[in-house]
Amino acid sequence: MVKSILHVTVLLLIALGGGIWSANAVLNRFDGFGELRVGAWRAYPLAGTEEADPYAKARAAQKAILPPGAAEGLIFQARTDDNGRPLRRNCRYRLSGFTPSARFWTLYAASPDLSPIIPRQGLPIALHSRDVLYEQDGSIMVDIGADARSGNWLPLEGQGDLVLVLTLYDTPAASSAGLVELVMPKVEPAPFQHDRMCHG
Repeated sequence: MVKSILHVTVLLLIALGGGIWSANAVLNRFDGFGELRVGAWRAYPLAGTEEADPYAKARAAQKAILPPGAAEGLIFQARTDDNGRPLRRNCRYRLSGFTPSARFWTLYAASPDLSPIIPRQGLPIALHSRDVLYEQDGSIMVDIGADARSGNWLPLEGQGDLVLVLTLYDTPAASSAGLVELVMPKVEPAPFQHDRMCHG
């Protein structure tokens, strides 16, 4: 009798532990349905709405993320460059091109769990639309890496994978009409980079 209870208890613990592990694994690798892809960028326009699927809601609850509503904004993430290679914190990149129309936007570097990467003291954690330098045609160019660069520079620290997070606030891109002709900046290995591991 005692042995049977012990076996049942062990099986329940294994099932419970396995269930929790598999749920966490899914939430860490899957953001939800309704993915919008533009180049290297991914967004989930329904994440902050009542139409969000259960996976998106569970991930938001697990990560304590409050996605903006459809009328508030849209969050884009880039986990690869435009060539499909994973972004790495020890590499250098250049973000260039036009951002979608928005009243305000922010750009920051994050770890795979979307925790912001904190650079050395005194360096900016993020860039935003009101403090960057624009090209004559209204486009932007941002160098991303550990080494300081003139112009717009987003510093990186450490090793491992990298996620770029671009959040658009008060933007027509958050509506279905604004998604039709959406253009996002390119994410490419920096032209001044000589590391073969980063160029592939």
